[in-house]
Amino acid sequence: MTHAIRIHQTGGPEVLKWESVQVGEPGPGQVRLQHRAVGLNYIDVYHRSGLYPIQLPATLGLEAAGVVEAVGPEVTEVKVGDRVAYASGPMGAYSEARLMQADRLVVLPGVISDGQAAAMMLQGLTAQYLLRRTYRVQRGDTILVHAAAGGVGLIMCQWAKHLGATVIGTVGNEQKAALARAHGCDHTILYTQEDFLERVLAITNGQKVQAVYDSVGKDTFDRSLDCLAPLGMLALFGQSSGLVPPLDLGLLSSKGSLFVTRPTLATYTARRADLLAGAAELFEVVEQGIVKITINQRYPLREAERAHRDLEARKTTGSTIFTV
Repeated sequence: MTHAIRIHQTGGPEVLKWESVQVGEPGPGQVRLQHRAVGLNYIDVYHRSGLYPIQLPATLGLEAAGVVEAVGPEVTEVKVGDRVAYASGPMGAYSEARLMQADRLVVLPGVISDGQAAAMMLQGLTAQYLLRRTYRVQRGDTILVHAAAGGVGLIMCQWAKHLGATVIGTVGNEQKAALARAHGCDHTILYTQEDFLERVLAITNGQKVQAVYDSVGKDTFDRSLDCLAPLGMLALFGQSSGLVPPLDLGLLSSKGSLFVTRPTLATYTARRADLLAGAAELFEVVEQGIVKITINQRYPLREAERAHRDLEARKTTGSTIFTV
């Protein structure tokens, strides 16, 4: 019997239920996957809580790694026995097995483990598009990364440092500050004790930064704008503290002809060619040891409720995976 974590209503972690499910045979363009590891991401909290509306009942999760068990008609991208991973919809990763569209799968290199893949596909591809496409970081840039000790943050710090940037990161405590510094962050700011805008101004001698990567949202957005040098870019790719209020676009003019974007991984990987190109670049920096994937928490899939509680309580660092 196959099991999955299902929700029948939105709410707190207590709505996550371990249930038996039917998987069935793959249809045209589909494969049946046996999962080996599943990724935990903050977007899962948004879906569970109802911040991002979903159709109920639902199986959560957008990221996993596993083995292709069966392929449906018209599948050319993968074959039975391939080790694959994904980081996209439709939801359903919180399961022992599932059906998935073949064109959303990436075949894994032999040196990438199942756990690494489940820990890095969504977060790593997010870091890839943010650093290489949304604002293409250049040698000599200074950037600000909020939540620098989180899964995306640790990958971004390492990758941006390799690209030649000076990396400033905000973190919640000294333990997370040490972790961020160990992963390439040049300057850490404890947002619980310091005003990050004041520290950015001091660190840059008033010159500010070329880009801010903000997954926090409401609590950081306004001051993130003030951290930007003229023509700087604010990439708001999450909102763990809540939604950002409507923005008066005139502020962007008065603060230095700034740019603001609200990107999503789904848009940046909508074309399969872009998905494969982003994954290839991610795999390359991991294989070369430029980016090390830090899996600091592992939970059995059936304990998803506990994992969600820890994630929301900011008890986690780096990447978190479920074992299947």
